[in-house]
Amino acid sequence: MHVRLAKTAGFCMGVRRAIDIALDAINGKDNVHTYGPLVHNPQAIEMLESKGIKALDELNGTLSGTVVIRAHGISPKERAQIKEKGLNILDATCPRVIKVQSIIKRQAKEGYHIVIVGDKKHPEAIGLLGFSLDKGTVVSSIEEVGQLPADMKKVCVVAQTTQDTSKFTKISEKIQERFPEVIVFNTICDSTSKRQKEAIHLAKKVDGMVVIGGRNSGNTRRLAEISESTGTQTLFVETEEDIDPEKLADCHTIGVTAGASTPNWMINRIVDRIESIQKRRSSVFSRFWSDSLGFLVKSNIYVAFGAGCLSYVSCLLQGITPRLSYFLIAGSYVFSMHILYYFIDREAARYNDPGRAEFYERHRGTFVTLIILSVFTSLFLSFEMGRGVFVFLIIISLLGLIYGIKIIPKSLWNMFQYKKLKDIPGSKTVFVALAWGTVISILPALTANHRIDVSTVIAFLFVVILVFVRSALFDIMDIQGDRIVGKETIPIIIGENKTIYVLKLSLGILSLILLSSSLSGMTPSLGYLLLVCAIYAYSYLFIYERKRISHGVLLEGMVESNFVLGWLVSLIWLFLLS
Repeated sequence: MHVRLAKTAGFCMGVRRAIDIALDAINGKDNVHTYGPLVHNPQAIEMLESKGIKALDELNGTLSGTVVIRAHGISPKERAQIKEKGLNILDATCPRVIKVQSIIKRQAKEGYHIVIVGDKKHPEAIGLLGFSLDKGTVVSSIEEVGQLPADMKKVCVVAQTTQDTSKFTKISEKIQERFPEVIVFNTICDSTSKRQKEAIHLAKKVDGMVVIGGRNSGNTRRLAEISESTGTQTLFVETEEDIDPEKLADCHTIGVTAGASTPNWMINRIVDRIESIQKRRSSVFSRFWSDSLGFLVKSNIYVAFGAGCLSYVSCLLQGITPRLSYFLIAGSYVFSMHILYYFIDREAARYNDPGRAEFYERHRGTFVTLIILSVFTSLFLSFEMGRGVFVFLIIISLLGLIYGIKIIPKSLWNMFQYKKLKDIPGSKTVFVALAWGTVISILPALTANHRIDVSTVIAFLFVVILVFVRSALFDIMDIQGDRIVGKETIPIIIGENKTIYVLKLSLGILSLILLSSSLSGMTPSLGYLLLVCAIYAYSYLFIYERKRISHGVLLEGMVESNFVLGWLVSLIWLFLLS
């Protein structure tokens, strides 16, 4: 069984924007409500409620604070009622819906009767109808076209933005046949069209389809209908509990898509569930390989091994003889700090990687013990190297430990915006990269040479840039969960596309550093071969961008393997020199 995830699955721009607006509003410490459900997904609504954002179904009683207008929009009459209550309004209406509202308002003023192709009970259709100056009708089927008043002279046809494209085309053509003057605006959102086209394309290539989303989500329901229309067996599920393994028993390839209001963490959970069903039916060797990779990646053992590999590479770049103690210190430090960061950011982990969160909680005692052992191992080895190295590592470790602790005295809180290092926007990605670079490159230099020279700086930059690219990519993957818990990572601050651009630029700079340092003799000829690591990092960015692999243990393992690749390249270089 092979799982293929649609590139368009998950939050659309309008839903993402609406949730961002609501989450920003709650940071203002005001009472925040949404007028009706902000989006049509129970899990997203549950998340908002956990943040104190409640949905208002009506405007009765005494209300105060801020009301966020849902992504589907509301009618002018409803907006006026909210204003009469003296509530602040934050408009999270999708810009595509606002465009349809403007068309309806303009055409209604010019005397056109507005026909909205949509679902009569859908909040968007109800809201759009309010802009028609009492000259509007919602049509849900071709049969209903015949029920439209025969005396309509001028007709303007628009679509609910999440409508089925083929259905809209058929209904609008029927209206054009019946009435003399008809103007048609295809207002179906591009995101909806692309999602539907991809669902059809994917359904034709797989044995079974799983469509993820809320039961009351119109666009998700249509995705399921479109998938079924291709003749492919389709499961419409809301959570991983809805999956019936028996219905997937005969499927070798399964396509997965999701509605516009389905959060990434639900998609990840369901894909993980499908893959777990797949494992039960695979060969013993496949199960062993999958379980082993999953354990090594989730436990951070693999990334710790990668850190040790980078220490080997860093030593060779500096002309230092690699030592097992450098390898173990780097691995132990990275292992302990990464697990510690998980426990600091547990809330975000529950959204970003539910499987890993469950794994850590299940083995919490074991991991706490391993953190202590790793810290003592690295400190003991550094003590053997000398007092200065020991003190240096203690300082670095303490900086890691205080990352999530309030370091500003309570009496001075009003003077400082950030109380913890963790609160500084984008800090985690930068601090992690600098910490890796310091332990892996600077510590061996201080031990062997008792100084930092140009080759140390180049080795430091090599490690920092590779780790920065790795960590920032994971931040992009975790953007929804981080946004929910209020973290300000680099992708949240500047956006996903700009972050990818920065990462590619960083890899370009790294390539120039490696080439120029080797050409000038500042570092050995190993720098030429290490260009492979920059190319490899660019390749996994490309794979992620194209959604060939967009999440999970396989992608993480691929990313972490870059450090092991650097070690293998170094071994080849040594072999060629010998």
